[in-house]
Amino acid sequence: MTSSTKPYMIRALHEWCTDSGYTPYIVVWVSEHTDVPREYVQKNEIVLNVSYQATQHMQISNDAISFAARFGGVSRPVYVPIGNVMSIFARETGEGMGFEVEPLPESALKGPVPFNPAVAKSSAREEGEEGEEGVDRPRPSGKPSLRIVK
Repeated sequence: MTSSTKPYMIRALHEWCTDSGYTPYIVVWVSEHTDVPREYVQKNEIVLNVSYQATQHMQISNDAISFAARFGGVSRPVYVPIGNVMSIFARETGEGMGFEVEPLPESALKGPVPFNPAVAKSSAREEGEEGEEGVDRPRPSGKPSLRIVK
């Protein structure tokens, strides 16, 4: 089975932005598998500054992007499955790359997941709000689009 090139492209563009003095941003499709501050989510999307200056403990693995960042002055953990990244771009130039939203593979759902108390609390909250575990949320339609964030 071939592994996805998506995490490699994200890491490469993140490095290019950093080396060029640009600020890397990602656009994320928010689902039940993401842990982001929900109050900043609009139309199931969130735009995140993923520069080293804006994050702590940044990790871009083949499965997910995780870090801590300040939102409204409060440090919060962020966890984004690679499949939920819609694009990565440089804030200053808008240059970057868009991606398809990919469903989380079954192996990731059944395999061991590193424990993150914030993710566990967020997941428990979401399941309680929905009343049913495993309820599918609508996926975005059409092509991903980039926005200039000022």
